[in-house]
Amino acid sequence: MFRAKRTIALSAVAACAALVAAACGSSGSSSPSSSGSSGSSVPQLSFTSFNLTFSAMKQLKAIAPKGKGNVAVILPDTVSSTRYVEFDAPYLKKSMQLAGLSSSQIVVQNALGSDATEYSDAQADITKGASVLIMDPLDSGVGARIESYAKSHGVPVVDYDRLTLGGSRKYYVSFNNVQVGTLLGQGLVKCISDWKVAKPQVMVMRGAPTDNNATLFFQGYNTVLQPLFANKTYTDVANPAGTWDPPTALTEFQAAYTAHPTINAVLMPNDENGAPIIHYLQTKGIKAGTFPVTGQDATLTGLQNVISGYQCGTVYKPIYLEAQAAVALAMYLRAGVTPPSALVNGTAEDVTSKVQVPSILLKPEWVTPSTVQSTVIKDGFVPASQLCAGSFAADCTKYGISG
Repeated sequence: MFRAKRTIALSAVAACAALVAAACGSSGSSSPSSSGSSGSSVPQLSFTSFNLTFSAMKQLKAIAPKGKGNVAVILPDTVSSTRYVEFDAPYLKKSMQLAGLSSSQIVVQNALGSDATEYSDAQADITKGASVLIMDPLDSGVGARIESYAKSHGVPVVDYDRLTLGGSRKYYVSFNNVQVGTLLGQGLVKCISDWKVAKPQVMVMRGAPTDNNATLFFQGYNTVLQPLFANKTYTDVANPAGTWDPPTALTEFQAAYTAHPTINAVLMPNDENGAPIIHYLQTKGIKAGTFPVTGQDATLTGLQNVISGYQCGTVYKPIYLEAQAAVALAMYLRAGVTPPSALVNGTAEDVTSKVQVPSILLKPEWVTPSTVQSTVIKDGFVPASQLCAGSFAADCTKYGISG
């Protein structure tokens, strides 16, 4: 998720060498050396190099001595998703350690939802010797301020998960967020069909209006749903302002559901926002397999709602891929060499500066009960012992889920 007000057009096309060469340089140098990327001592990673073993990270040890200074990471909060504490932070640290950085060269922080904290952390990191900054900005305002400050000190920035608008000297690493939205839309359509929902009355709930990822998600699912609204196959009943705060999402839903009690399906772009709504529907006597709700992030609660028949599915984004991709970029930049074109596989348009930002765009997955075992359980993202606890044991048995 990303908090910004404007649209970014993602294009999963190969990033050309000229675009990459125009990107940011490492601290204390100009731009990364293009000649270094073809040298035998520089590992040639691609965006498909990463996996759960983290083996690709060890190849980067070859360029660790070429660079100097710390790699600092600033994550945004602990509320919008549990992922930042449970997965991003440890995966990023593990990636940097395996890439050859010492503990004293690794900084991983969390802004705890505060713009002021995120900005001051960035300033302090650069003052203490960070030569590359990996940043997941709380919003585009603080993101642009941090990038401006970093640029003035010769420090390149890797935008992690969310793209800062109006920034500069950066790369971008994320999952293809338009594709995330497309999966949400397609998942809802299939669920409505499989659950035999008559005359679908759909409520479309968005993420925070200040989050550009929410805009990208909307682009994806709107492409799927709008034709169905236009030809009257579905009815577009309600479209609240949007939020990433679960209590606010519940309030938005309750208001719309009270005004339109015929609502029988919800496009929801987030597991955490969907959970209290599903619980509310259960208190109203709604049965499993009758009222489709979508989700994203493959949280424990979201997955339990999926296997018990109250949520259509969830978009799973293997964070270990994103963490390794971001660290790989940081290691190339720290060493002053241009990242391989096979690694930087796409671009994202910064619509404020009208600049195409070289990007690594990773592939999200749609998870349903039948694919839980082969995705999140296999990856260790959610332990089967937790997922299958209590009343969910029967659901796990039904779908062959075990740890």
